[in-house]
Amino acid sequence: MASDGSQLLDGRCLCGAVTVRAAPMPRDRLVACHCDMCRRWTGGVFTSFQAEEGYVVTGPVRIFESSDVAERAFCSECGSSLWYRMHARPGEAREAPSFAAGLFENAAGARLQVEFFSDLCPDGYAFAGDHKRMTEADCMAAFAPAEDPA
Repeated sequence: MASDGSQLLDGRCLCGAVTVRAAPMPRDRLVACHCDMCRRWTGGVFTSFQAEEGYVVTGPVRIFESSDVAERAFCSECGSSLWYRMHARPGEAREAPSFAAGLFENAAGARLQVEFFSDLCPDGYAFAGDHKRMTEADCMAAFAPAEDPA
């Protein structure tokens, strides 16, 4: 059991070579990202949850530094998307990874809470429901690295 009382989830990649044990933080928050990189990385939308401290990953993981601010991990055997993680800013701890929800059976019943880059969602699909939708401009304002004053 995780520190907030939620159940630990067990997940795996497509071939089963990588296994993950993690607890969502907060436990019912599922997010979706439609940015260009996530769409290219997954072939669609990247749906994920951020993990609590104490997660365990085993198996052949490869990490790709996808930008100056983030990394993406995948199984080196089957190529399954595993996680997205922001790099630490100077003086800050590294952010917990956001694990691909598809690694876990039903992602413990989590519900979609936020769509990132909602204005970049392809015309072929849309998520129903009353959840927060952040446009590209919203995301850049919220997550872009702070400018170096020097």
